[in-house]
Amino acid sequence: MLTSILVSGLGLGLGSMYGLVALGFHVTYAVSGTVNFAQGSVVTLGAVLAYALGVTLGWPMPAAIVLALAGCALFGLVVERALVRPFVARGSDAWLLATVAGGIVLDNTMLFTFGKEPRSLPSPLATKPVEILGTGIYPLQLVIPVVGIALAFAIRTVFRRTDLGRVLLAVAQNADAARLMGIDVRRTVACAFALSAVLAGIAGLLIAPLFSVSAELGTLFGIKAFAVAILGGIGSATGVILAGLLYGLVEAGVTATLGSTYTQLVVFSVIILALTLRPDGLLGRAAVNKV
Repeated sequence: MLTSILVSGLGLGLGSMYGLVALGFHVTYAVSGTVNFAQGSVVTLGAVLAYALGVTLGWPMPAAIVLALAGCALFGLVVERALVRPFVARGSDAWLLATVAGGIVLDNTMLFTFGKEPRSLPSPLATKPVEILGTGIYPLQLVIPVVGIALAFAIRTVFRRTDLGRVLLAVAQNADAARLMGIDVRRTVACAFALSAVLAGIAGLLIAPLFSVSAELGTLFGIKAFAVAILGGIGSATGVILAGLLYGLVEAGVTATLGSTYTQLVVFSVIILALTLRPDGLLGRAAVNKV
């Protein structure tokens, strides 16, 4: 049972997938102080676009994946330009509801065009399981956590050691000062939203072969990913991924021992307790206010 829990929590799109989607929340928050609550819908968008292009239209799957991620990035840009920027410019927090509404519109658009019937996205990594310690595991289940952790460290490296990262950090720390230094703040924030959407799209592509592709694939995943982002400390990429892995382990463990009926009750109770003890998240830092 322990092996099954570890595999399910770390590989089957649970812990690592939550962390990957939560990374998108981290990126936009770190740069602009805002998040895209349509992230879960973008998870679905990545899987649906890949299926439509690669299976329905018969395009080569690598091309379908690239175009699917491009579609996710485009949606991220639309969200920033139409649903976030106008409200932030007026000092309003209405972007919170606007991004939620944008996700609902996207979900229903996919429902009407893609249909309700779940479909399977083929993958050579999810066709034949291999046995590890007596448990059958698809190779894709091992790839997902590797990709999630690698992307987390890549983003951390970009923020700390590249010119692009320094631009992003400059905007995050003081947008007005960054603008005076010649940095295009609007373009930088837009790029952060596009990157956030690409991360969600990657998550959708990774889990689609293990789950059925449907118009509702990412809804619950998006909610859980936001909980993971807060739990890990939304300002820390490493904390977000760590929280995702821990969340997946706890969720899989509760499901295996108590049954799925109690999963959400126990898991979210643990989250409440964890945030009571660590209000800023596992690796988050309390804001410093100057007086």
